[in-house]
Amino acid sequence: MDFQIQYLTPDIKLSSYDDKLFKTETVFEYHMLVWFISGETRIIQADKTYGFKAGDIFLIPRNHLATIINYPKDGLPHKAVVMHLTTERLKDFYSTVDGQRKTGHRETSIHHFSSHPLLSSCLASLIPYFEMEGTLPENIAHLKITEAISILREIDPDIDCVLADFDEPGKVDLISFMEKNYMFNMPLERFGYLTGRSLSTFNRDFRRIFQTTPQRWLTQKRLELAYYHLSEKNKKPSDVFLEVGFEDLSHFSHAFKKQYGFAPSLAR
Repeated sequence: MDFQIQYLTPDIKLSSYDDKLFKTETVFEYHMLVWFISGETRIIQADKTYGFKAGDIFLIPRNHLATIINYPKDGLPHKAVVMHLTTERLKDFYSTVDGQRKTGHRETSIHHFSSHPLLSSCLASLIPYFEMEGTLPENIAHLKITEAISILREIDPDIDCVLADFDEPGKVDLISFMEKNYMFNMPLERFGYLTGRSLSTFNRDFRRIFQTTPQRWLTQKRLELAYYHLSEKNKKPSDVFLEVGFEDLSHFSHAFKKQYGFAPSLAR
C-alpha cells in the first residue's frame, strides 16, 4: 500500500494513498476536521453509517468508536487535509471567547458541512504550504486552526456543545455500551477507557455481568451480526467481515464455519 502522510505541524496533515482500500477502527483522541480532496470514505458508528466524497468537509468528535474505510476513486488517490482540534488548543480558544458558550449533552454524531465555501477556503489555503519545504511556523498554524474553529462556530451555532466539552469518559453502564459497540475491533484497554474503567476493572466487571470472557462474547456477537447481514440483508461475506469487526476474510470465514457449521457464502 502506497500510504503517505505529510505533516505541516503535529496538528495539520495531508494524507494520501492509492491502494484498493484502507480500513481502520479507532477512537480519536482529538476532534478531527477533515476536507476531502479526492477519493471516498465510509465511516461506521454504532448507530449510523456515513459516506463522504471529494469536496466534503466533516468533523469527527473525539472519544467515540468508529470504523473508517477509505477508497481511491476514478483513478485518483484517497487524499485529505486533516486538522486536529486538540483539547489544549480548544481550551485556549474558549478562554478568549466573550459571553456564554453553549453546552449540552455529549455529541457523538459526525458533523457534515458539505462543501461550505468558508471552510473550503480555509482548508484549501493550506495546500501551498504542503508544497513548500520545511514546516509551517507555529504562529501561522495557530491562526489557521483558530480561523477554522471560528468558522465552525459561525456556521453551526450548536458546535460549542462538541468543541467546548472537555470532560473525559466517565463510568457508564457496561451492558448498554457493549451491546452498542461490540462490532468495533478495539483493544480491551480502549473499551475499558471508554467505559470509565481500568483494564483489570473492565475484565472483572465484564466477567461478572456476562459470565464469559470479553473476547468470547465479542466473537459471538460479531458472528451473530454477520449472520443477520448475510441471511436477511443478502450481503456478500466480502462486504460484511470488515463491518462486523473482523480483520480479514479468511479468519472470518473460519470462525463463521466453526460457529454455524457452514461457510458464510451459504447463509445467503
